[in-house]
Amino acid sequence: MFAKGSKLYSILALKCPRCHEGEFLESHPYNLANMNRVRESCPKCGLKYKIEPSFYYGSMYVSYAVGVAVAVAVYVLLLIFGIDLGVGGIFGVIVGALVLLMPWIGAVSKAIWASFFFKYDKDMARKAKSTL
Repeated sequence: MFAKGSKLYSILALKCPRCHEGEFLESHPYNLANMNRVRESCPKCGLKYKIEPSFYYGSMYVSYAVGVAVAVAVYVLLLIFGIDLGVGGIFGVIVGALVLLMPWIGAVSKAIWASFFFKYDKDMARKAKSTL
């Protein structure tokens, strides 16, 4: 499920959606100087990540969905562990979690958006791996 060749691997590991070898972002999502800046192309297989000028604007919609999923997950975890903070406290915990996870949510959203348009290619992955 999380092995190379699955979309989930390239999304969560922030790897190239075609070869699963090259890095998708220029730096770590929490590096605030280059936060969530997507590379021009894959350093391993040469896939051009930006197929049009404003390509990643669509990832904002995905970001909203991922943010809602994180908020629901935090709320469910609070319920499971029986932590009763009242409405204001729960709201504060959810907002805090969203603020702390904001760089990760943005990075994963861009990877999800790219995975809609690019497919994994076994042959390209073999070629990219042989260039290591």
